[in-house]
Amino acid sequence: MTKKWVNVLAIPIILFLVIGLTGCCLFKKKQAVTPTEEVKPAAPIEEAQPVPEVAEEGLDALKRAAQAEGALLPIYFDFDKYNLKPEAKKNLDKTAAWLSKNPTVKIRIEGNCDERGTNEYNMALGERRANSAKEYLVKLGIAAERLETASWGEEKPICTEHNESCWWQNRRDDFNPISK
Repeated sequence: MTKKWVNVLAIPIILFLVIGLTGCCLFKKKQAVTPTEEVKPAAPIEEAQPVPEVAEEGLDALKRAAQAEGALLPIYFDFDKYNLKPEAKKNLDKTAAWLSKNPTVKIRIEGNCDERGTNEYNMALGERRANSAKEYLVKLGIAAERLETASWGEEKPICTEHNESCWWQNRRDDFNPISK
């Protein structure tokens, strides 16, 4: 008879212990902070930090010089597409050659879309556009560590009219130096 009671009670006891021990791991005890203790801020999440304004002037000049050589020019995409057109590949070839001559320069490839589609869809499409340019540059021998990508979706239009002659200008990748 006692064996039967042990078997009946063993399962609920084990479940109680498992749930109790698991619950302890889920809830961390908060420490009280006394007025004399200094609260340290949490470690910052690493994000792309804005380049100081003085450096931006230098980076703008660097971009203008590169564009004068045919590099770092925007590339354009068809509606709802992220594949590279032949003209885009020619521009990327020039950008790769320029980056090879300037091995310390890092750039950000920024994907953009026109206003059609949801914000979420356009952010994802902008990311795919930026990544397609990055992959092409990597295939041409540019180190991936020198290429950062970002998506602006529809947030940075060049043209704000609501027609195809305007929308095509917004379906693009921009190339911006982020360090020398």
